[in-house]
Amino acid sequence: MKLGLVLEGGAMRGVFTAGVLDTFLDHGIGFDFCYGVSAGACLACSYLCAQKERGYHVMTDYLENKDYCSFSSLVRTGDLFGAEFLYHTIPEQLYPIDNDAYLKNNTCFYSVVTDCNSGKAEYLQVRDMFHDVDMVRASASLPLVSRIVKIDGGMYLDGGVADPIPVERALEDGCDRIVVVLTRHREYRKGKEKTVPLMKLKYRNFPKLVSAMEKRPQVYNDTLEKLARWESEGKVMILAPEQPLQIRRTEKNREVLRRGYEQGRSLAECALPALNIFLTKE
Repeated sequence: MKLGLVLEGGAMRGVFTAGVLDTFLDHGIGFDFCYGVSAGACLACSYLCAQKERGYHVMTDYLENKDYCSFSSLVRTGDLFGAEFLYHTIPEQLYPIDNDAYLKNNTCFYSVVTDCNSGKAEYLQVRDMFHDVDMVRASASLPLVSRIVKIDGGMYLDGGVADPIPVERALEDGCDRIVVVLTRHREYRKGKEKTVPLMKLKYRNFPKLVSAMEKRPQVYNDTLEKLARWESEGKVMILAPEQPLQIRRTEKNREVLRRGYEQGRSLAECALPALNIFLTKE
């Protein structure tokens, strides 16, 4: 039996996911495949390197640093979330990622990105945390406030544009049981995408990317309907906030973030009995 883990994005709402993943580490819960989208891809790195609490600290320890997330960073570099600081200074110097541990991990990790030319999702396999860091960066590069990331001739942005919850890919890869960690509560449904006019202006040379953004609400909401069906069939188990997280995408309040993290840990702890049955039943 193959086990899959799917991690939704959501920028700073991902602190909830950090809490869930640390609970998994506490209890030795692992998977054969992991699919991370945006913040979910970033947090998967610490989880797959077995570095408990690293994801939380990366999200909360540098909030006052203008190179972490600021309008200043956007003006200076083209990235609201500073790429050099996030993907090099932190993992290489301030809070080193344990790449040796990752290389020993047998989980197949895919960072989900959106191809700017085709408007379709691609699933880039991360084999090395340092060599492949731009795959993670691309997944978390939010349209309008991030530079396009170039990898092997391709041009990529946030994976959440084309495939925000990549469960179908996990099923295609042969996963029999899939745990899905959402950062929105179950009743949430995405409304009309308000950024499309700006997208059309900035990405006029990438019409298929703009089209994917226009379709994003429908794709997201349709996926939620499929998730409900797959859950009833015993293929999927969803871990999601019980109430809407009161966390902004660029949240800077540490207490708000701490509460979100604790919500994730608490929910995962409560779900452990059902989770263990789900992951082990034939």
